[in-house]
Amino acid sequence: MALEQDQVLAIAELCRLQISDAEVAEYQKNLSNILDLVDQLAAVDTSDVAPMAHPLDAVQRLRADQVTETNQREHFQKIAPATENGHYLVPRVIE
Repeated sequence: MALEQDQVLAIAELCRLQISDAEVAEYQKNLSNILDLVDQLAAVDTSDVAPMAHPLDAVQRLRADQVTETNQREHFQKIAPATENGHYLVPRVIE
């Protein structure tokens, strides 16, 4: 898909880019190449390809879900500026 110069200028304006008249031709070529690549990708038949989360079927190693630290809630609430019924009180931020 080849872009016209006025289309490139409109895209640059939408992107809030200031490009000179000398740069328009280069942007026109580069953007047209990108759109051609997208057209090539869209033309590939992927109907028989199953969706996958990772191309290598990699799995993430997970550690065992075990408690590794002691409960220090009482200690932290003693040094907190304000607590009530086991909860930390913070200043209101929304009126």
